[in-house]
Amino acid sequence: MDYAVRMATTYTALLIHFIFSTKDRDALITREIEPELYAYIGGICRSTGSVLLDANGNVDHIHLLVSLGKTISVADLMLQVKRDSSSWIKTKGAAFEAFKWQDGYAALTIGQSQVDMIRGYFAKQKEHHKAVSFRDEFIEFLHRYQIPFDERYLD
Repeated sequence: MDYAVRMATTYTALLIHFIFSTKDRDALITREIEPELYAYIGGICRSTGSVLLDANGNVDHIHLLVSLGKTISVADLMLQVKRDSSSWIKTKGAAFEAFKWQDGYAALTIGQSQVDMIRGYFAKQKEHHKAVSFRDEFIEFLHRYQIPFDERYLD
């Protein structure tokens, strides 16, 4: 009996929690533009073979839960998401003409068992940020994931 498994295709399950902010943490992500922004980012993800599973944030930053496609790197996905969504949002009126994303981002891996917890966290973003600043939240994630950082580069 032949028990060898032949892999005819590539299977991946790469779930990533992305966090990034607007340039200078400008409060430009309005409630009116937010759903359309996330839908647009979902389209960018699909074009790369990735899937945007959830998104939320606050006026100055966003959280994305993405199932990363098997042919794109984290850096290439972030380049496309940030570049293309920034270009798109600038077409949405005078208030967004100077819109830019901050250069950096966090890309944090999660397991399938954490998806519901992350979605719950995303759902409470507006309430959460009444008490916790983006900077403090971001530092908490860096600590939780044991990522070394220099506070001079967080502003």
